Amino acid sequence: MCGIASRRKADELIANGEVSVNGAIVTELGTIVHPGRDRVFYSGKEVAAVDAPVYLVMNKPRDTITTSNDERGRTTVMDILHARKRVYPIGRLDRNTTGVLLFTNDGEFAHRLMHPKYQIPKAYLVTCAEVVTREHLEELRTGVRLDRVKTAPAEVLVIPGGKGKEVGITIHEGMNRQVRRMFEVLGYDVRKLDRVAYGPITKEGLPRGASRALTPQEVRRLKSMAGIEEE
Repeated sequence: MCGIASRRKADELIANGEVSVNGAIVTELGTIVHPGRDRVFYSGKEVAAVDAPVYLVMNKPRDTITTSNDERGRTTVMDILHARKRVYPIGRLDRNTTGVLLFTNDGEFAHRLMHPKYQIPKAYLVTCAEVVTREHLEELRTGVRLDRVKTAPAEVLVIPGGKGKEVGITIHEGMNRQVRRMFEVLGYDVRKLDRVAYGPITKEGLPRGASRALTPQEVRRLKSMAGIEEE
């Protein structure tokens, strides 16, 4: 997390006697270090202090930018997050897409969740101006060509009571603005796009614009899906 090495490589550095704590070389793996009290050095240089990992979920509102700051002065998700520690969003939702947006300061966690290898499911509710045809529903299920790349098969269902204009779709990849573009390339005007789940994390009980910390159980489930072993 300090940017020195991977976990496996860090084990090698410790075993080789290249790491010291409070001036003493440490070669025993699993040695406990207390942030803010102990000083850790690698090759004679002190490594940066690391904040404890933070995992948050926001129910993103419309008209907010998924970035740390905006040159044009528009409202960003960081303006309304009010986190006590520095975090950053995992992936992006475009300005008028609402719903589940995760934040963290854990670089490995964020990287794994966004990596297509782990196929973390992301579910959306799409509201179109027109009725979505059966042919296009099937095309969404089998894959839509975007910029010469065909999307992976998606799970698609028509929402009861939505007059054929509301569709639920779950994807397992993360191309830029993927869901909106999948519908637009088929000729649909997307009126609303709401991410209702990121893996097991939903916005249930979370008002629009509000955020909360993920529970330890939720973090463990996401890490398991992303192939991260718990220590």
